[in-house]
Amino acid sequence: MTEAAILVVFPLCLAMAAFSDLFTMTIPNRVSAILLATFVIIAPFAGLELPQISLHLLAGAIVFGLCFALFAANIMGGGDAKLLTASAVWFGLNPSLFTYLIYVSIFGGALTLVILALRKQENTLMATGLPLPPLLFTANKIPYGIAIGLGGFFAYPSSPLMLAALGHAQ
Repeated sequence: MTEAAILVVFPLCLAMAAFSDLFTMTIPNRVSAILLATFVIIAPFAGLELPQISLHLLAGAIVFGLCFALFAANIMGGGDAKLLTASAVWFGLNPSLFTYLIYVSIFGGALTLVILALRKQENTLMATGLPLPPLLFTANKIPYGIAIGLGGFFAYPSSPLMLAALGHAQ
C-alpha cells in the first residue's frame, strides 16, 4: 500500500497542478496540501526515520524561503511557490533535490520561450482553430506549474521515496 501511494500520489498531484495551471493559471492549494500531508503520513511507512524525515522537511523549508523571496519580489506566483515547496519535501535535502530544481529551471526556461513565441503568433494561431487555452494569450503570466510537473516527472525516479518504493517492490 505504501509503495502504491509513493508511485501514484506525487505524479498525480503534479499532473493535476500542471493541467490546472495551463487552463486556469492557478494551482489549487489542495494539491500542495495533499502532497505535504501524504509525505508526512507515508514517510515512516516507507522506512524513513525521524532524522531523515526532518531533512526532507528542512528541504521544504529552504525551498519555501527561496520561493517566498521570489514571490515577494513578484517573480514567482504563490501557487508555484507552494507546489515547489510541497514537492521539494518528497526529494529531501540530497542530490535528488538539486536534480529536481535543475530540471524545473530547464523546463521553465523552455516553457517561457515557447509561450512567448506563441503569444507573438496569437492571431495566426487563433485563425487556425487550434484548441489553445485562451489564458495563454490574455494572462500576463507563465503557467510554471507545467515546468514543476515536468521537472518532477524527470527527477522523481532518483528520489529517496521512489527508490525505497522500488526496493520494497522487488
